[in-house]
Amino acid sequence: MNAQPLIEARRLSKHFDVGRGAPTGKKKVVKAVDGVDFAIRRGTTLALVGESGCGKTTTARLLLRLETPTAGSVYLDGADIHDLPRGERAEFRRRVQAVFQDPWASLNPRMRVRDLVAEPLVANNRLSRSAVTDRVAEVLTGVGLTPDHMRNFPHEFSGGQRQRIAIASALISQPRVLILDEPVSALDVSIRSQIMNLLKDIQQRLSVTYLLVAHDLGTTRYMADRTAVMYLGRIVEIGDTDTVFEGPAHPYTQALFSAALPARPATESREIVLDGEVPSPLNPPSGCPFHTRCPVKIGRRCEEETPKLQPVPGPGGTHLAACHLMDDMEGQRG
Repeated sequence: MNAQPLIEARRLSKHFDVGRGAPTGKKKVVKAVDGVDFAIRRGTTLALVGESGCGKTTTARLLLRLETPTAGSVYLDGADIHDLPRGERAEFRRRVQAVFQDPWASLNPRMRVRDLVAEPLVANNRLSRSAVTDRVAEVLTGVGLTPDHMRNFPHEFSGGQRQRIAIASALISQPRVLILDEPVSALDVSIRSQIMNLLKDIQQRLSVTYLLVAHDLGTTRYMADRTAVMYLGRIVEIGDTDTVFEGPAHPYTQALFSAALPARPATESREIVLDGEVPSPLNPPSGCPFHTRCPVKIGRRCEEETPKLQPVPGPGGTHLAACHLMDDMEGQRG
């Protein structure tokens, strides 16, 4: 497998101005994404996980050029996607597509399946009507539907079938990257595994690269090659999925994973209950963003100094975590 990243985010940030606060009149800013770095190799999947509001979806929108970064950059094949000449933007839209959480909301109920699926192709290519129809039939077959479904409307399908239609629409222009924003969370449990298997099969057949936004850890572990855990707009832990799941190092990751059902029912696990609520992104804590809820914080350093991602050896290999406890571990190993 090619080790060269297809996508890279470097110090990526997105801050939203939300007016001025009383009584000082000081400008208020939400740091939705705050200095994020990651890379995704061709044909692999990186998952972003974390609680609601941690910055996962904003990161995905930055990769789709639906938001403009406050700072930092996103590179696709070495080119900054937010600095593309006007003539290259249509090609970017062809190469990077998205599948969203709710297939019913993402499909126009007044359009037949043929026109829904063909829409990105018609917008970005000049093909004859017969060539478009042939391509639609090909991608529908590739997602487990039939060419006969072209004549139907979205309301005539089940939820799982509608998500297959949404996937077909994303694939029609032969993209290199799919942004998967909670692609199975709106589906019945009995259907989720079918769609996950379909996405994995598509990746193997077409070498498509995925960014998976998910809160379900079972979906993450099944689909992702690498996993990044986000908290208050920052990545606090990142590494190969099996390594992160087998040996989570950051206290937030440990708490997040402990709240999920174990992969093996016979496995004994103790849920870590965190005190307090997630701090407001309007007024994030100084130092480590997790220190206000952390059960193992080590004093003023956690409150004043922001930890950096650093290597953490574990049972499955080395990955990265942003926690001052890692310094203590490094000192003990030294």
